[in-house]
Amino acid sequence: MFRTITIPSPFKKRAAGALLLATTLSALTALTSISAHAADSKNTAQELRVGFVPGPYADEFKAGVEPQLRKKGYAIKYVEFSTGLEANQAVYRGEIVADVMQHEVYLKSYNERNGTDLVGVVQVPTPPMGLYSKKHRTLAEVKPGARVAVPNDPVNLERALKILQRIGWIRIKPNPNPVDVTERDVIANPAGIKIVPLESAQAPRALDDVDFAAIQGNFAIFSGHKLADALALEEMTPPYINQVVVKAGNRNARATQDIVDAYRSVEFQQAIRGNRFYDGCRLPAYFANE
Repeated sequence: MFRTITIPSPFKKRAAGALLLATTLSALTALTSISAHAADSKNTAQELRVGFVPGPYADEFKAGVEPQLRKKGYAIKYVEFSTGLEANQAVYRGEIVADVMQHEVYLKSYNERNGTDLVGVVQVPTPPMGLYSKKHRTLAEVKPGARVAVPNDPVNLERALKILQRIGWIRIKPNPNPVDVTERDVIANPAGIKIVPLESAQAPRALDDVDFAAIQGNFAIFSGHKLADALALEEMTPPYINQVVVKAGNRNARATQDIVDAYRSVEFQQAIRGNRFYDGCRLPAYFANE
């Protein structure tokens, strides 16, 4: 024979409350664990570290590339470098996923000198090298003995000498290998100028001391000079259009492809074309014709 035991009402309430509290705490613990895992995945696994040197390339990335990557779950970390050498070393060591600051000729020379395997994956809008002056308003003001600053690295020295040749100040002998070009390649100097080799990044500051300076586009813009202020601009050809660079082993990685897709998108083109800051930049071939 069974006997029914009646539990006092207050005890029932305490037992039900304890069971509800235990259930709630268990659910909260599980939810916290899921949230922490999601946050950890978002903050680490999805972070993309991209390197830049002074110039417009980080701004281009922020304006037209980062918004698209964020929609795909990436968190972008901008890493600034003083020189392209430092940026390339960081890419090769895996400290950053990519850098944006160099053209094909420079990259080829870097790989050959350092035994590295970096590759370009997509070109980016690039400001051309230009000839600037604080002392003269026109090219016609050049006089014998005028000091003209040019980059001291062979690849960019060739670009500067071609500008000077195009405006008729000098003549240079043909050289199929840009990395071998030196001042000795100047075979005629009808303007009587004095060529002054300098580190590329120093050229904007040298304008106070020289008559003219051939300045790479990124350093000119970074220093506050407009491309429209140049007395002459280079006729930029595809090998000198800058590009996004990654390690060869990461060429087909998902993150690399997402970066490439963002640059090639209509949204990126609209961001660049809609900003007069980029007027005068050489646009990659994938930009739609207007």
